[in-house]
Amino acid sequence: MNRIAELIALAAVAMAAANAAPAHAQGAKQTVGLAQINPATLASGYRSTKVVGSAVYNEANEQIGSIDDLIVTTNDSVPYAILSVGGFLGIDKHYVVVAMSALEVDGARMVLRGGTKESLKALPGYSYTN
Repeated sequence: MNRIAELIALAAVAMAAANAAPAHAQGAKQTVGLAQINPATLASGYRSTKVVGSAVYNEANEQIGSIDDLIVTTNDSVPYAILSVGGFLGIDKHYVVVAMSALEVDGARMVLRGGTKESLKALPGYSYTN
């Protein structure tokens, strides 16, 4: 798993643990299950605000899309990237979902090996629900 996927997975675990804690009346004993994370491991990671908006390339150095959003679900430990493919000035954009583990960081670039605009456009479209 690449570094971005690891960081997003860690954030998902922390968020799930925080949301899973039951609410108690004031003064009642509370327990929260938190995982200790060494901040040094985050130093080489990427903030989601820097990943969203990044261009996505294939191994032929062709830009095939861009990262529109990142989704972390409560059921899966795998974060997902919503890719925007095609379109011009926001018109005719096609959104698709890929697992973050499918994307590799190559220097400052996000790479989807084996990806093409055509293969991404052939994937089922994704629509934001909320």
